[in-house]
Amino acid sequence: MPAAVATLRDGRVTLSRINSGFRQIDAEAGPKGALDCSDMRARIQRFLEGNARREVFEWTLGQAVDARYYRVVLSRRSGARARRRCLLSLIDRTPEERTEHSLRREMAIDALTGLPNRAGFQDRLEAVLAKGGREHYAILALNLDRFSRINACLGGIVGDELLISVARRLKGALRQPDMLARTGGDEFAILLSGVGRSEDAIEVAERIRGALASPFTLSDFEVRIGCSIGIALGADLAGDHEDMVRHAQFAAKRAKRTGFPEVYRSEALDVMRAEFSIETELRRAIESGDLHLHYQPICDLANGRIVSFEALARWRTEAGEDIPPARFIPVAEEAGLIVPLGRWALDEALRTLAGWDEAAGGNCGVAVAVNLSAVQLQRDDVVPMVERTLAAHGLAPRRLTIELTESAIVSDRDPTADTLRALKALGTTIAMDDFGTGYSNLGYLQSLPIDLLKIDRSFVSGMLANRDKVAIVRAVLSLAQTLGMRTTAEGIESEALEQTLGALGCDYGQGYLYACPIGAEGAYQLLLERNR
Repeated sequence: MPAAVATLRDGRVTLSRINSGFRQIDAEAGPKGALDCSDMRARIQRFLEGNARREVFEWTLGQAVDARYYRVVLSRRSGARARRRCLLSLIDRTPEERTEHSLRREMAIDALTGLPNRAGFQDRLEAVLAKGGREHYAILALNLDRFSRINACLGGIVGDELLISVARRLKGALRQPDMLARTGGDEFAILLSGVGRSEDAIEVAERIRGALASPFTLSDFEVRIGCSIGIALGADLAGDHEDMVRHAQFAAKRAKRTGFPEVYRSEALDVMRAEFSIETELRRAIESGDLHLHYQPICDLANGRIVSFEALARWRTEAGEDIPPARFIPVAEEAGLIVPLGRWALDEALRTLAGWDEAAGGNCGVAVAVNLSAVQLQRDDVVPMVERTLAAHGLAPRRLTIELTESAIVSDRDPTADTLRALKALGTTIAMDDFGTGYSNLGYLQSLPIDLLKIDRSFVSGMLANRDKVAIVRAVLSLAQTLGMRTTAEGIESEALEQTLGALGCDYGQGYLYACPIGAEGAYQLLLERNR
């Protein structure tokens, strides 16, 4: 072990009894010697001038690749004579330090692409922002579109090959000072230097999108893949580097919906936080049974009798705020709460209908319509669930109408068609809600087992004063008749509108002319009054 005796004489530290190990280190230190490298002499002098018996500190000899790392131990005996003299020992920690540096470097590098990973990117970003001038930097968060599907269909090896190819193209689209990192499975992050304006960052984002536009040739496949890019500007940053990354990722999430590069805006984050608050409260409301259903009648335009009620979910928070379905249904779909919410709505609606039958002493003469979300249609085992719920309440399937939006029916077509045919075979009625607002293919519409088209209120409301709306409604009614479907007009608010729709051949009507959505007890009383 390299060692020597250090003595303090006339305010200066000198060395004696130097062993061969210490002489070698002294020679490696150069003309100054080990004692005058870094602050070694000053540290020893402070120790000798003090009263401590022992002190340990780290010492580095050399720089960069050739550096050697030592632990310096100073110790002395007690007593006045030994006070100004100590044993100086050096413990070589170079192998451990180099191993640690290597591990740190490996931990900061993505093994697949050789790019910095999330930890490496954040370390670099933190170091850059610590120097100041953050207004000259921007972060791009990039998510690949459809990567999970490509990975699932073509296999992990092809997926890895695609990620490597994407990394190469991205690197080729950037400048030398910019840093590219792979921060997740199909996620990349880019630190742009010298970019302070959103226009400049968007220009880089568009250049990146252009670089990825050409197809990738992978093994025996040619693959096209797009990306969603979110941008966070350092000039807009109020928090630390982690906030900047999070803001870019949030903007990327918005970009996935819009199809264009998006720059982070604080007001958008406020909306997201409000939605997260709704999600938390909604989850609690579902678990505790705080939601309830209202029912709106659907009447036969030929005789005015109620033929069914549409069940509509309503939610009042613990604070007494009424949250409309247009706000909490999308949150439920995003958060994965739509399946328990949809199951609850079906069970509650059928429970109510069974209660009306019991009060009437038999079949009360109406059906109930329940909305089914596109997300639930894809994630839930819908047909067995509907069958079980009907059986649990002792109701015939013909007493239930399943309403789906046009977009839900035409998305993911083949699995949806199979589910609808199974529901139809079960005996339920299938209705397409809000018809005319989506993008149905008429040939595909003909092949589906749809019983009922609901004409959206946007065409019905104000129809009497608008010839174009009359023409659209007439065309929908003609189409439904050709396809053997019945029709319901939504948004009827006047008798004149009711009579006109009846004359045009519409079967059923729904709207405030008959009643607004009301609770189960009020709906049953309305049924008794109108159908007596």
